[in-house]
Amino acid sequence: MLSGLFSKKESVSVPWIQLSDASQLDKVDEDSKERPIVIFKHSTRCSISAMSLSRFERSYNEDAPFETYYLDLIAYRNISDEITDRYEVRHESPQVLLISNGKSIFNTSHMGISFDELKSEASKV
Repeated sequence: MLSGLFSKKESVSVPWIQLSDASQLDKVDEDSKERPIVIFKHSTRCSISAMSLSRFERSYNEDAPFETYYLDLIAYRNISDEITDRYEVRHESPQVLLISNGKSIFNTSHMGISFDELKSEASKV
């Protein structure tokens, strides 16, 4: 009888683009001229990172105004270092950056990572 009141949100999977080569950041910069880009830097060895990633993925919906890139920073530490230099942000893990016109316009880490906040920041572009 009450089951309809507590219906689960239908899950939408995040269309992650895996960052595996630093040259992909040139494409990020170019594409960010048309649409904001989110880079999620994830440590596969960190439970807080796993929790932040899971929260983001559960909150994600199809009307996201940005593309989503995923970086396994343990496997690709050199790309993480390039992100730090290129976008002039201090390295943190987990961390998300919002890229527009080739620049980081917003970044946050740990439990500050929120799909809704990224969506709000991206809508200002």
